[in-house]
Amino acid sequence: MMKTEPLIQVRNLVQKIGAQEILRSLSLDVMAGETIVLLGKSGGGKSVFLRHLIGLMHPLSGSIIFEGHEITTLTERELEPVRKKIGMLFQDGALFDSMNVFDNVAFPLRESGERNPKIIRDKVAESLGMVNMTGHELKMPVNLSGGMRKRVALARAIISPPDVILYDEPTAGLDPIVSDSINKLIRHLQRELHVTSIVVTHDMVSCYHIADRVALLNEGRIYFLGNQQELRDSTDPIIRDFVDGRSGETIY
Repeated sequence: MMKTEPLIQVRNLVQKIGAQEILRSLSLDVMAGETIVLLGKSGGGKSVFLRHLIGLMHPLSGSIIFEGHEITTLTERELEPVRKKIGMLFQDGALFDSMNVFDNVAFPLRESGERNPKIIRDKVAESLGMVNMTGHELKMPVNLSGGMRKRVALARAIISPPDVILYDEPTAGLDPIVSDSINKLIRHLQRELHVTSIVVTHDMVSCYHIADRVALLNEGRIYFLGNQQELRDSTDPIIRDFVDGRSGETIY
């Protein structure tokens, strides 16, 4: 059962890159245990938003409250306990090319000071098992398919079970069958780990497969927030153009 108080409260977030205003007073509540899908145009600020949630970017103004605590003003050292509760799957997986699968997945444990080889082995095995990558421990990233890289990156993100997992385009560049397996994995991890998930995607098939709620980012603000049925039923032209994949342009 989800808590009544939001796990994450974002208020009036503003960010610029150069002269371009990326986030324009963005506000969003995320409830514990839900999977919220964030839709929006390419370059519209979705990935930028995720980076704020984990402290990789700091807003020009606005507030992010995680578990009741403001995080936008924290130092790198103060952010460490927050980051331990938030796993992130980057769009390209962001694996270390010089490390094999085992060492990539073990990296967060070793960074946190774990030195016991048995504990590391057991936790790596458990994480790889959850993403169906058992038996690939000695492979190098260059020898993995796109879907396998995403699974390994996800195993790394969950090795110290997080409260929140941020997914940046988890199915980008993957064929429909692999994409479906990633979508099922997102749902599986939500059930098994009881995590809160925020998924950035352009993939409407993924959206309808995994979302408890859907947010549409437009012009730097949350333009729509609701459940799947409300999204399907909307007649708003901006929403319909995105959902139906229409550009709104006339081709002569």
